[in-house]
This record gives sequence, structure tokens and C-alpha cells, in this order.
Amino acid sequence: MRTLKLSENTKKDLLNDLLKRSPNNYGQYETVVADIIAQVREKGDEAVFALTSKFDHCEITTDTLKVTKEEIEEAYAQAGSDFVDVMQKSAENIRLFHEKQLRSSWFDPRPDGTILGMKMLPIATAGVYVPGGKAAYPSSVLMNVIPAKVAGVERIIMLTPPGADGKVNPGTLAAANIAGVDEIYKAGGAQAIAAMAFGTESIPKVDKITGPGNIFVALAKKACFGYVSIDSIAGPSEILVIADETANPRYVAADLLSQAEHDELASAILITTSESTAAKVSEEIDGFLSSLSRSDTIRKSLDNYGYILIADSLDSAIDTANEIASEHLEILTKDPYSVMTKIRNAGAIFLGEYSSEPLGDYFAGPNHVLPTNGTAKFFSPLNVDDFMKKTSIIAYSREALEKVHKDIELFAEREGLTAHANSIKVRFE
Repeated sequence: MRTLKLSENTKKDLLNDLLKRSPNNYGQYETVVADIIAQVREKGDEAVFALTSKFDHCEITTDTLKVTKEEIEEAYAQAGSDFVDVMQKSAENIRLFHEKQLRSSWFDPRPDGTILGMKMLPIATAGVYVPGGKAAYPSSVLMNVIPAKVAGVERIIMLTPPGADGKVNPGTLAAANIAGVDEIYKAGGAQAIAAMAFGTESIPKVDKITGPGNIFVALAKKACFGYVSIDSIAGPSEILVIADETANPRYVAADLLSQAEHDELASAILITTSESTAAKVSEEIDGFLSSLSRSDTIRKSLDNYGYILIADSLDSAIDTANEIASEHLEILTKDPYSVMTKIRNAGAIFLGEYSSEPLGDYFAGPNHVLPTNGTAKFFSPLNVDDFMKKTSIIAYSREALEKVHKDIELFAEREGLTAHANSIKVRFE
């Protein structure tokens, strides 16, 4: 990995480099995605079947579109009891964590006859997209579905592409059943997003779409936003590690590579106050690359977006971490909790040498659907609130309104909205 002295110039160059990975730079594919969405809106199932044949090389019909109970039972057997057991443990951790996020409706009655409040209800139908093939991630099924279940969503559907044999990844199906998905359909890519956004003869329209995907899926979610809600337009994965001289270089190297293996656009950054730690981490990375199965992808990721930055002070490292606003942030310092209090921007924070990033990906319970590409400055991890909608409640008695009606009328008149003012005024004529 390239090793640089941290300065204002290197920080600026790094931030500019990372922004090249933003989904906002996928413009060359937007026309293709727009055409796919238009086909699905116009032709419904027919378009979904034709596009599945074209892109997934699988012939799907009305009879085979929906996953059957028998296919789910077969998936459990294929996934294996050991893996199913682990997924069930993970699901329980995720459920327990997200149950703590639940909030109730509230009402504030006052002596003057005023009642103000917030009514909180789950959305009616949620749609989860899950990639297929080599990019099948059962963990993402659990992370997307369980918060919706905890929120009380009545109907959760899942779309995932079939293989050429018409089957769905068994781990994905088992995870969907464990998490509580109501219906599973065999469709992938931008056409799956369009089908959930607008509905077809067989696939219901949903209120919100969540879940990861490739460039075409990301752009389809972006294009359909407004017709439905979405979680985010996710960019490539990223990890940032803040380490000092007390950090174990082998652990740091292993954690950086855990994200670099995702794809060539993934980002892995170490900011350290120790030149010795920097050198040792670089050596450990070279050692791991000789044995890891995805070393080719990792090397390209590190060549493109891998950095070791040597900072003059821990405060400088923290300031840079807040500017980068990484999806995953590990703190491997003498006092990680003190550093954590100074972190403002990060999707998820991992404290100490036994809290490595994959713990969050698979098992701990907090959601692994996280803001990327600097969006942790204003976005949050996927959570129960993402599947809730809120309605304001306002009730005034005559006495309560009488005390303030002239104030409201004045406000409306100053904005030139005389009908607004009149709506209040007529009650006291």
C-alpha cells in the first residue's frame, strides 16, 4: 500500500480520489436503466421475464416466478444445519438490537385544550432486493428484513435473481425464511427494482425498497425514488482504521483486507501516528496477499484506493477520519473510547482489537447497511425508523385558538396568503 505523510494536501487529494467512487458518477448507465424501467412500467411481467432471460439467462414464467415452500425446504437442506444455526443466532442478535430502537406514538395534552402529538405507524409493504450468484449475501437479507419485521411491516417481499437453472442461492432463501419474508420472487437487476416500485401483474408495488446491488440496481433505486422510498444509493465498501503504536499490525492488516476483498472500488485506509506501525502493517499486508483467495481483487482495490497515512498527532488523525466519514471505522489505540467521543462522522465504529469489522457484518446485531462515500455526515445506518412513517397530530379547542388567532392571521397576511388568514378569522366573526 502507498504510504504518505498526512497533510492538508494529501487529505484533499484523498477526498477527491474517494469521491470518484460515488454512484453519482455512474451517468453513462442511466439511459440503459431508464429504458429497463420504462419497459417494466409498460409491459409488467412480460418485461421482467424477457429481461431475466436476457441478463440472467433463465426462462421464468408466471408459474415459476414465485419461490415455493418446497424450494425453501430444499434450500435449508442445501445450506446445511451448521450454517442455518449460525444464521438463527445472528438473526436473534439483530432482532434484540433493533427492538431497542422502537418508539411509540406520543400525545401532549395541555390544560388550555391543546393536544399535540406524533402518530407512528409502520409502512404497509417493504421490498428487499438481494443480489444473486457469486454476490449472494445472506447476512444482508437478515439486516434488511429484521428491522422491518421489528417495525411491524405487514408485508415484506424479496426479489433476487435466479441462476441459469432457475434456482435461488440456498443461503439467501434460508435467511429470508429465518428473517420472516412473506413472498420471494425470482427477478434481479434494474428490472426487479422497477417491478417493486411500480408493481406488475404478479409482483406487488411496495412502499420502500432496501438492499444492496450493482451499478444498475443503484441507478434504478435512484430513478425510482419519489415513486417509492429507498434506503440509500450505496457506493463501494470502505474501512478506515485509526491506530497508534499500541495496535497489533497483524490485526490492522487483516481488517483492512477484509473490506478490500469486496471489489476493486473498495477503499481501505489506515491513519496512524506511528511510522513503525505503518511499516509493519504494510509488511503484514504483503504476507496475507500471498495466501488469500481474492488477492487479485484486493491488490487492485489497494492500488486504487488503499492508503497508509502517517499523522503528526491523534487529533489530526481524528479530524481526517471525520472528513472522510467512513462506512466502517475501527479504533485501535491505547484508549479507543476516548477517541470515539471525538468521532462525529462514521457509519459504524468498532472499538478495540477484538471488535473487528466482520463482527458487525455478520453477528453483533447493529445493522451493516451503512452510509458510504462520505454520506455518514448526514445519513445513518438502516434502522427501525426507516420502516416507520410519522403523522403529526394537532387539536385545538376554541379557547386555545382564540388566544393566538390574531398572531396566525398576521403571519398569513404578511406572506400574502389571505385565504389562510380567512380560514382562522371566520371562526371568530
